[in-house]
Amino acid sequence: MGALDDKIELNRRMAATLEEMARSLYRSWFVDFDPVHAKAAGHPPAHMDKATAALFPDRFGDDGLPEGWRMVGLPEIATFLNGAALQKFPEEEGIASLPVIKIAELRNGVTPKSGRATSRIPEKYLVNNGDVLFSWSGSLLQKVWTEGQGALNQHLFKVTSDIVPKWFHFFGVDQHMEDFQLTAQSKATTMGHIQRHHLDDAKVCLPPDNVLSAADVMVQPIFEKAIAVQLENQTLATLRDSLLPRLMSGELRVGAAREQIEEYM
Repeated sequence: MGALDDKIELNRRMAATLEEMARSLYRSWFVDFDPVHAKAAGHPPAHMDKATAALFPDRFGDDGLPEGWRMVGLPEIATFLNGAALQKFPEEEGIASLPVIKIAELRNGVTPKSGRATSRIPEKYLVNNGDVLFSWSGSLLQKVWTEGQGALNQHLFKVTSDIVPKWFHFFGVDQHMEDFQLTAQSKATTMGHIQRHHLDDAKVCLPPDNVLSAADVMVQPIFEKAIAVQLENQTLATLRDSLLPRLMSGELRVGAAREQIEEYM
């Protein structure tokens, strides 16, 4: 059991490190414009091959952006689908059900106390592993979902895009998260929130496709690895939670449990 807990903690730290690596590159290229500043000063961009460096302009336009780049609101690069009022889709006898993903589940994961909804909800409200979820009221936070299929409740956005890679819109929202949280806290209500126009006002710098493709080659494997180790943690936690009561009751002997654990280590 200790070995499983150690592996879960190692994976948690690895996922956090990988996400921070991806975030740092996003901010360096698309927020701070480090490669463009370097070229404008007559220096080669740090830690970058010549072919990639050649994709960046060496000057800024009158708008303060790298020449040829443009500023867009978050809804111009991604779709923010609000969840459903899932009390309208209760469990049905004889029909499979799904956990209802609310703000509490986004923060703490699915628990036995989580609500349930019928699986016969409109497909757009289904949540699968790898989906980006963003709570726009209460505790504003964003994460990539890794706890299995569920049903998207209201007050949560499922964020998707056919325009930019997943990591780009994820870090685009992340870039403005502190401002979103401050806006929500300033609301004179019991549950602060942001509105659609706050998404419109939140701008990100969109580069030409060749720059975005070059970044995707570097960031996407890191971002996907972070998701993969979080998914592995769900498998390990399920194994741990299933083995422990069987060991305690004597249904399963230690040697047999060790063999099952070693398959995942």
